[in-house]
Amino acid sequence: MSSPLVLGVESARRLAVSCQHLAGPRPGGDLEGLRHVLRRLRCLQLDPVNVVARSHLLVLWSRVGGYDPADLDLLLWRERWLFEYWAHAASIVLAEDYPIHHAMMRGYPAGRSRFGRRVRDWLEANDGLRQHVLDRLREAGPLPAQAFDDCATVAWESSGWTNGRSVERMLDFLWIQGQILVAGREGRRRRWDLAEHWLPEWVGGEPLPQEEAVSRAAEHALRALGVARATDVERHFTRDRYPGLAEVLDRLERSGRILPAQVAGGAERWYVHRDVVGLLERDWEPRTTLLSPFDNLICDRERTERLWGFTFRTEMYVPKDKRQYGHYILPILHGERLIGRLVPRLDRRRGLLEIEGVFPEAETPADEVTAQAVGRAIAGLGAFVGAREISYGDKVAEPWRTALQAVGVTG
Repeated sequence: MSSPLVLGVESARRLAVSCQHLAGPRPGGDLEGLRHVLRRLRCLQLDPVNVVARSHLLVLWSRVGGYDPADLDLLLWRERWLFEYWAHAASIVLAEDYPIHHAMMRGYPAGRSRFGRRVRDWLEANDGLRQHVLDRLREAGPLPAQAFDDCATVAWESSGWTNGRSVERMLDFLWIQGQILVAGREGRRRRWDLAEHWLPEWVGGEPLPQEEAVSRAAEHALRALGVARATDVERHFTRDRYPGLAEVLDRLERSGRILPAQVAGGAERWYVHRDVVGLLERDWEPRTTLLSPFDNLICDRERTERLWGFTFRTEMYVPKDKRQYGHYILPILHGERLIGRLVPRLDRRRGLLEIEGVFPEAETPADEVTAQAVGRAIAGLGAFVGAREISYGDKVAEPWRTALQAVGVTG
């Protein structure tokens, strides 16, 4: 095996940011640009919060700048180049990765956990409801949840919002099993169809052996992360679905597909994929942008803190009087550093992007150049979400306030 690639913290951060298409020339905002970014990311986390824009839309905006969200819909619903499935959370994923996700589909619910046993027992008890859903879709799909009769023999019981929602639970379980897929949306409501009706013809072939599915997923994760430990791979892309990962990484290293690395002289073993190692030799072209709370760069909070020294938590579900920053927080990426947090809110009726607060990290320089770069990022966000005006609240300290206000919405 080769000697470890030695990286300083700055180089490791730059590689990670570059692999995420958050540095260097922006990919175009057209269909090919979106495809280019999506092939590297492999998934976009879905989240219903829409304070400024839905998370998956923000993730693409951070990388390509302005683009038409209708193009993403085209890739999803017309070309079916993408589909919705469970990656590290409910996500938009690539149809070409269907064989990887099929490994989860064919085994769900797996394991001996209490929840897994409960799901298996519930599905067995409600085979009539399962068959009803599949028959209705075969006859008349795509259909929304309201189109199915609740003929459950045993109602789904929980202490949360899913209690008694047997049809919705059955749809979710059939989705995770890959028997049905999301075939469209009306607002937040999903329309369902049989997977065999929905997937494009070019998706198929023999199921992948488990080791090969884990190997492909691990390589995708490493290309997206730039530099990562085995733990980071385990938490990325197909989170917690890497059985035998240690052996897979050893095999990939022996074959030269991945390289061992050391970061900042530490003893931990990191890895870099050979397809991205060349980025370390390129001229550094930093950008400044804002990140969704669920952005692929920071979705692993522990890695974000370890590699960037940036502790990030969402506060959407924290009582207002206990919030440190605000309801909806966007981290600020400046070059290879996470330099602060922004709390925005879009008033769609007035076309106003309200910046309730900007909170630089303690070591972030309060110079005009940095503030103006952040201001241009805010202006770009305003233009993307259709704001005609930007206002700043009382939680923006000088000298940042003056520099930010100097940049217009179309900056």
